Amino acid sequence: MTLPAPPLLCLACGHPLSFPGGEQSPGTAPLVCPHCATPVPLERGIPRYVSSQHLESFGHQWNRYEVAHDDEDRATFVAKTGVELTELAGLNVLDAGCGGGRYSKVAGEAGARVWGADHSHAVDKASLLCGHLPNVRFVQADLKRLPFPEGAFDFVFSIGVMHHDVETRAVFDAVARLVKPGGWYSVWLYRRNQGWQEWINDRLRARTTRMPHDRLEQWCRWGAWLGGIPVANKLFNKIVNFSAHPVFENRLCDTFDWFAPQYQHHHTVDELLGWYREAGFEDLRVLPPEKTGRLYRWVYDRSLLIGSGVNVTGRRSTG
Repeated sequence: MTLPAPPLLCLACGHPLSFPGGEQSPGTAPLVCPHCATPVPLERGIPRYVSSQHLESFGHQWNRYEVAHDDEDRATFVAKTGVELTELAGLNVLDAGCGGGRYSKVAGEAGARVWGADHSHAVDKASLLCGHLPNVRFVQADLKRLPFPEGAFDFVFSIGVMHHDVETRAVFDAVARLVKPGGWYSVWLYRRNQGWQEWINDRLRARTTRMPHDRLEQWCRWGAWLGGIPVANKLFNKIVNFSAHPVFENRLCDTFDWFAPQYQHHHTVDELLGWYREAGFEDLRVLPPEKTGRLYRWVYDRSLLIGSGVNVTGRRSTG
């Protein structure tokens, strides 16, 4: 198994780590820093710098549901990163918040050397999904403190993840530092909706985030069922969020994804553009939504579409 560049670092002293069994056979023994002897647990070949903590729902979600669809995932990757697959070959790429690994797989199959990082044990599912790709590896780590050198990646992307931390901006800034000068950084965050929608959502989530996962899943099945009803799924999900994906399991997973996480922050385009500029990025581009249609865009442009995003890509300044 070939280890993608760049190397992992010891978070205690910053020294590069190596797998005790070699890159071809990572084994199960901890990674031990050769400089300060700090160990990093290695389970199922994946370095574990953290436990799931408040993001445990994502480990449950991504390991339970089968939601990968190759053509759809490739289209979503291109739409939400602004990067064509033909541009990825040979690049060092970071999937910051990889979840079940769908987009790490897309980048790896396009020829990139990929590190996928996630705070939850969703990395187990991601590793299985990408098991055929020697150029893709995973690490369980806090996105605010990833074990990589500053400026290590040609391209970094994060799709629908950072807003689930206690402070989105802190995650954005920490990950931004890993983009090399001249490299690209694409981020997709939940969009802030109208005030009345935010009010309803906050009160619903105040209940759902305290539910046991099994109970919440049963509740989400109603949303997944409603999401399969034509017309109704275009009207009622402007009031209460539920997925209208054509596949039931995706609808269930997406609805669970909305109501389970402890933290869920919503942002504006101007807010995200400001973060990019303050972090030293230029050539900023606001990416349009993946879906098209006059009615869709009318609703989207007025921030009435619950679960839609603000999506920006930019290049780190070389100055």
